[in-house]
Amino acid sequence: MEQYNILIVEDDKEIRDGIEIFLKSQNYNVYKAADGIEGLEIIESKEIHLAIVDIMMPRMDGVTMTLKLREHHDFPVIMLSAKSEETDKVIGLNIGADDYVTKPFTPLELMARVNSQIRRYTKFNNKSQEKKENDRIHSIGGIELNEDTVEVFVDGKPVKMTPIEFKILALLMKNPGRVYSADEIYERVWNEKAINTDTIMVHVRNIRDKIEINPREPKYLKVVWGVNCDNSRVSSCFSSYQFFMLSGNQSQKQRLDAKDRSSKNRCRQ
Repeated sequence: MEQYNILIVEDDKEIRDGIEIFLKSQNYNVYKAADGIEGLEIIESKEIHLAIVDIMMPRMDGVTMTLKLREHHDFPVIMLSAKSEETDKVIGLNIGADDYVTKPFTPLELMARVNSQIRRYTKFNNKSQEKKENDRIHSIGGIELNEDTVEVFVDGKPVKMTPIEFKILALLMKNPGRVYSADEIYERVWNEKAINTDTIMVHVRNIRDKIEINPREPKYLKVVWGVNCDNSRVSSCFSSYQFFMLSGNQSQKQRLDAKDRSSKNRCRQ
């Protein structure tokens, strides 16, 4: 079971030590500071999961400390104050505090708020981590590409890809609907200036053979031919092929298919 680190920033030693006793009884690790300056020093040297911060303290008060820690940290902050005015609560919450407890308070009340904030913080971090992990997994229709395991699945079945094929497919799947020229793909995959991009078409053809049911009528990986071609040279049409992954937008598919046909017709004239 993970232990959480709680920072107590309170200039009253009795209150500081009393809170520590109750926190340790619930298996929290505790760090203590007598003012905001000491509190910030601990935050920079230790991993803190929640801070209990008194507002009125010497050297640096709790408001200033909270403003400074919020520049770099997002863990929960519970503010303590002997004042009960509504304005103090509003100020505390507006500067980045997550909760507010007025002195005198019962240990049970404070522990309940600490536990509640820790649960929320843990849940938020777990969701953020899941999102970060999911950012490495890309899905379009029946295709799934996992950047961490370097695997590709089509309709649940693993498909073998060469390293270059994988990089090209990853580039297109991470930006579905965006059209890439052969030069752009070459420079992003090989990390060098494009010189001879004929190999791109070979790799794209191989990728199509692996991910498409019918490569002649591709469902996922499309090629737009003859964009910006020179009417005086038919061969120049094919030097300007561009690629994109369908994003599931049918209107986009129809629009680009029409553009593709128009470009081919211009090159035949």
